Amino acid sequence: MGYQQEYQQSLADKEAFWKQQADQIAWFKKPTEILKDADYGTHRWFADGELNSCYLAVDHQVESGRGDQVALYYDSPATNVKKAITFNELLDDVRNFAGVLKAQGIEKGDRVVIYMPMVPEAAVAMLACARLGAVHSVVFGGFAPNELAIRINDAAPKLVITASCGIEFDKVIEYKPLVDQAFELAAHKPERCIVLQRPMVTAELQTGRDLDWHQAHEGVEPAECVPVLSTDPLYILYTSGTTGLPKGIVRDNGSHAVALMYALRNIYGMNAGDVWWGASDIGWVVGHSFIVYGPLMGGCSAIFYEGKPVRSPDAGAFWRVIDEYGVNSMFAAPTAFRAIRKEDPEGALSKDYDLSSLRWLFVAGEKLDSSTYSWLDGLLGVPVIDHWWQTETGWPMTAPLMGVEPVATRLGSTCVPVPGYDIQVVDAEGSELEAGEHGNIVARLPMPPGVAQTIWNNPERFKQSYLTAFPGYYHTGDGGFIDEDGYVYITGRTDDVINVSGHRLSTGEMEEVIAKNSAVAECAVIAVADSLKGHVPVGLVVLKQGAEVEPEDLQKQLVDLVRAEVGPLACFRQAVVVQRLPKTRSGKILRAILRKIADQEEYKMPSTIDDESILPEITDTIAGAKVGGFA
Repeated sequence: MGYQQEYQQSLADKEAFWKQQADQIAWFKKPTEILKDADYGTHRWFADGELNSCYLAVDHQVESGRGDQVALYYDSPATNVKKAITFNELLDDVRNFAGVLKAQGIEKGDRVVIYMPMVPEAAVAMLACARLGAVHSVVFGGFAPNELAIRINDAAPKLVITASCGIEFDKVIEYKPLVDQAFELAAHKPERCIVLQRPMVTAELQTGRDLDWHQAHEGVEPAECVPVLSTDPLYILYTSGTTGLPKGIVRDNGSHAVALMYALRNIYGMNAGDVWWGASDIGWVVGHSFIVYGPLMGGCSAIFYEGKPVRSPDAGAFWRVIDEYGVNSMFAAPTAFRAIRKEDPEGALSKDYDLSSLRWLFVAGEKLDSSTYSWLDGLLGVPVIDHWWQTETGWPMTAPLMGVEPVATRLGSTCVPVPGYDIQVVDAEGSELEAGEHGNIVARLPMPPGVAQTIWNNPERFKQSYLTAFPGYYHTGDGGFIDEDGYVYITGRTDDVINVSGHRLSTGEMEEVIAKNSAVAECAVIAVADSLKGHVPVGLVVLKQGAEVEPEDLQKQLVDLVRAEVGPLACFRQAVVVQRLPKTRSGKILRAILRKIADQEEYKMPSTIDDESILPEITDTIAGAKVGGFA
């Protein structure tokens, strides 16, 4: 069956299509009720099915004869530690830690917050929660205490699991003081805190509340899997909201498992025994879907990497991991490769490693510019694949099906809609647009399995955020168009469109053009308020390592490029060189903050920023540029 047949079948008879996919996983009780309507305009998949996500990821793999296969390769250049953990060993670790949680009173439906670095115990903690039917909420290690407290208040966990520290390059970050402060700030007080003591730092434990990870195992009986309903929650993952308060995206057990197995096999082309690397963190949706649950459920060996793409120890870190473990396919954000390219513009370090195991490379999270694409394509000689998904969906919305029929990719496009997603483009009134017309990208309801159907404790907010703007559709919040062949092009968030003298212009399009300049490592285009034109675009540019170019010359080159490829109507007249761009910890540029800085508006320090020290630095640079005349 080819892509088109698969896609059309998924839309023509959704229930039959997804029943067939559900048959691919090991249920305790197979569902007979495939799809039904739910409250607030949402839907439920496989409602009467029973299963356990930990069983699928670990026990089932051992029962299928993969016990001696490596489940997780832990690779930590941060600590110079490497481990190969088999499915047998992972099963023992998870059964035992689930017993620890059970001994602390954790039961089905209880919440557990996990605030840990990229260590194998973090995956063990997630799987142990799933084993008991408890709901985990992983918070990215290093979030400020106030942000952790907000999540504790919302999830109301019985217990928090943390480590004594995390490591950023050569900097040791003590976690326990952050957790203690969060406990003080939170109105909800968790009963217990389990602490994994790492060799670099020994955390001080609070008597009566805190438990040492290893000591807590003493005298505890291993715990077995608790059956849960398909619609029971597996985890809560918080994502940014427009109100400033994070939204607790809820993922259920059954449809999540079905969607991940479909994506792993059909989109990513991975089979049992293959080696997969999701180069992300468990604090983000990629880490949930494609570091822990997806690869393990599919019988793959997954890389668990505690390091960075550069300075770990150098810009050859990613190539070393691919070579050492024989990685067959991987996922990373374009930011990672731009960082590598900045440090090693010619990709010379890649020549030191054997990359022949790599079949293809997937990127997502932000726009893949043509410059980075061309660099990777020339360096690796394998398909470099841009695709698109969100925290809310949990798995890709647009991508080629590398395991079915690898359709040709198109530069600038995140490829075609994945089976199950009826992607459309609509105008402000919700009317569907023709091919090539820009508008709001939406998906016709019902959404396929795996997509969140509520926000924790706030279903009304889910409805208002995603289902109200365009009735009958899921509102992605992204803008773009679909070409005549069905390829989807994401031009940016709908609030990242610049209105210049009545012309709607995409910041993403201008960034694509600017990135073609050989001196540019990365860039962001922001809208700056202008009394005559409404807004004008300004480019913020980071130069490649060793690039030698005068700012005035670079600005002229970039202005000419944009004028030639976007047009004079863009009114692009200024580019400012900056040392760094403010980003989230997952690598997304904080464009909304940059706009506020440029317009001298007040802004709230975002909890997701990777380095707060960047903001004063970039504020001074932009202020100096404004004196020079933009806007």
